[in-house]
Amino acid sequence: MAETPSRVRSSPPVDVAGSTEVGRAARRARPRESLAQCPTTPVDAVALLRRQDVDRLPELLPLRYERMLATPFTFYRGSAAVMAADLGASPISGLTAQLCGDAHLSNFGVFATPERRLVFDLADFDETLPGPFEWDVQRLAASIVLAGRDTGCSDRQTGRAVLAAMRSYRAAMRAFAKQGNLAVWYASLDVERALEDLASEASTATTRRSQKAVQRARGRDSRQAAAKLTRVIDGERRFISEPPLLVPLRELVSPDDAEVVRETLAGVMARYRDSLPEERRHLLDQFRLVDVARKVVGVGSVGTRAWVLLLRGRDEADLLLLQAKEASASVLEPYCAPSRHSSAGRRVVAGQRLMQASSDIFLGHQETPGPQGQDREYYVRQLRDGKLSADLATLDHRQLRIYAQLCAWTLARAHARSGDRIAIAAYLGKGEAFDRALSEFAPAYADRVEEQHRQVREAIAGAP
Repeated sequence: MAETPSRVRSSPPVDVAGSTEVGRAARRARPRESLAQCPTTPVDAVALLRRQDVDRLPELLPLRYERMLATPFTFYRGSAAVMAADLGASPISGLTAQLCGDAHLSNFGVFATPERRLVFDLADFDETLPGPFEWDVQRLAASIVLAGRDTGCSDRQTGRAVLAAMRSYRAAMRAFAKQGNLAVWYASLDVERALEDLASEASTATTRRSQKAVQRARGRDSRQAAAKLTRVIDGERRFISEPPLLVPLRELVSPDDAEVVRETLAGVMARYRDSLPEERRHLLDQFRLVDVARKVVGVGSVGTRAWVLLLRGRDEADLLLLQAKEASASVLEPYCAPSRHSSAGRRVVAGQRLMQASSDIFLGHQETPGPQGQDREYYVRQLRDGKLSADLATLDHRQLRIYAQLCAWTLARAHARSGDRIAIAAYLGKGEAFDRALSEFAPAYADRVEEQHRQVREAIAGAP
């Protein structure tokens, strides 16, 4: 008897009329104007952050708070759990998309695709989880105000930037709602095209600086990272020591433990390798692990376990630097449905692949046994592959507005790939009700963040 052909799993065909009605019903349940309101009862930011400290490396906690407390915007970057708790206590639209979970302005940047094009996209997915689409948009809107205040923009200027960004999000979502599934999936923001758009609105000096930044991005790869982070020791390339920011593994363990560590690392790489597609496993197999170091990354991630791995290919010029970053439960999980993925590392990787236009070819995950039987989960990606983030401190109000629009378009594209774009577009509507509501929410929530920043700073200063 012939084998029964395998059946393709399929979703119901797109029902434009039905999705449109879902979006309009969501308007009635959660009017767009109500998005202007801040959550009525602020959460205890100090207690929430202290709970996060429990599972972080204690020797890095002072650095975590030093980075977070530099400005209200850096505090915002490091306190996604606080805003998640605030939004989790608020009414929701009921329209779900894959959320970044931490969609602030600094979480967007330039990346190289496998085809070596440079694209602009979301950057970090530690908190990714399906949830109400508006939570990402609210986080982006408030970040525009906080970033603008940091650089001396007036309330009027930051207000214009938020309004322009919200219009960009709404217009993009409505455009995606009219496109076919493949067109939405293939959509990306090409950096060269974005520079052309920038040139039409920005000054010559601004355009020239942006072009130079793109050229720097093209040179940011494993070889450039290795030149900065490593040197040759006894004939073998090794990570340099710059504690606490970069600490080689040889300084973290005793010589007696070296063999155990080597065996552990071999297991780590094997489990990570298994998460890659077959052709990328073949590519990874052509590299040899040379050295490992602990590296401090970001603001909110300081204190979590993050490692950089140096691998060598055919010769000294053929290097690969990977970053293995600890993954834990998303800050959104107490307020959303539980993740359907078996591990936090898998959750991050799946969310990134769903939201990004083109993901790192070495993106994968691993589950690594920790001390005393505790499991630590990691996801892995290249340390640098054309990656570049905007220096928000250098942006004037006009540049801030343009950059915020790029971020908003990118966020809409990510939500359109993962959610019901037709329903979300119907909820947003043709008019500016949504835009204006978020333009009211953003400065009000930024005020709350500034107060939370003050409270945490005083708590840290008064701690024994």
